[in-house]
Amino acid sequence: MPTPQVETVKIDELDCWRIRHNGAELKVAQQGAHIFSYQRDGEQPLIWPNPEAVFKQGKGIRTGVPVCWPWFGVFDRNPQSVKAMRQSEQPAGAHGFARTALWELAETELEGDALRVDLVLPVPAGGFPGWPHQVDLKLSLLLDDQLHIRLTSHNRGTDTVTLSQALHTYFAVSDVRNVQVDGLDGTAYIDTADGWTEKNQSGLLHFSAETDRIYLDTPAQLNIVDQDWQRRIQLTSQGSKSTVIWNPWTERAKAFDDMADDGWQGMLCIETANVLDDVVSLAPGDSHTLGVSIAGITL
Repeated sequence: MPTPQVETVKIDELDCWRIRHNGAELKVAQQGAHIFSYQRDGEQPLIWPNPEAVFKQGKGIRTGVPVCWPWFGVFDRNPQSVKAMRQSEQPAGAHGFARTALWELAETELEGDALRVDLVLPVPAGGFPGWPHQVDLKLSLLLDDQLHIRLTSHNRGTDTVTLSQALHTYFAVSDVRNVQVDGLDGTAYIDTADGWTEKNQSGLLHFSAETDRIYLDTPAQLNIVDQDWQRRIQLTSQGSKSTVIWNPWTERAKAFDDMADDGWQGMLCIETANVLDDVVSLAPGDSHTLGVSIAGITL
């Protein structure tokens, strides 16, 4: 088997790593430990290749796998137990601070035929600004015939810490209007695009308008079925009971300066998450791992 390749590249303002192993290429930005490309040789990309994505210091990248931590989405929409962890009068940005922080490449190691890459977020003395907790965060990436992503939080402080989080993955699809998500039939969800009303999924999930839903008690395996590309993307989650599914559709996409007006057609976000009642509470010494494995399978 060829030796794994890990090289440093610069994209605009951000330092990044290009990782090649076993017929797959992965690109990761140091800022946010942000995967922004994953593709197997000779196949369509699995991560949406957003040509308008911006690689600027302090700005989240609109593609790939943003790491949302230690809160998800709009801060004030989080449970009180999550909001109580923050100690600052300054406005809280959406999706937490991990996605714009600088991570460190801790280790790369072969495990049999797989390559493991570990990235860690260093905890400043006294904790992060406005969030003074001693929680170590590690993102482990395992490349074999799939991509396995594992985000582990370890509370090494003396107080219980509660957090919400998500692996906010933008998947590449031929045309979101022609794909379906299988595995959610009968699952309850909160429709945030319709006044945060609770509904139940019936059958396959199709897309014909702006979609922003939080599915509750979701199964461990979901599939994006893409007939035009003759494949399904199989997602297998770990440490998660909630899933966010999002596509901005026409009007929302026009409001983004880092997405083409028609960019919504080629992407679908399925976010492996711990949100709402599915938050993570870590007693001193406890760890929790949120993970997803991604496989492209020919139909």
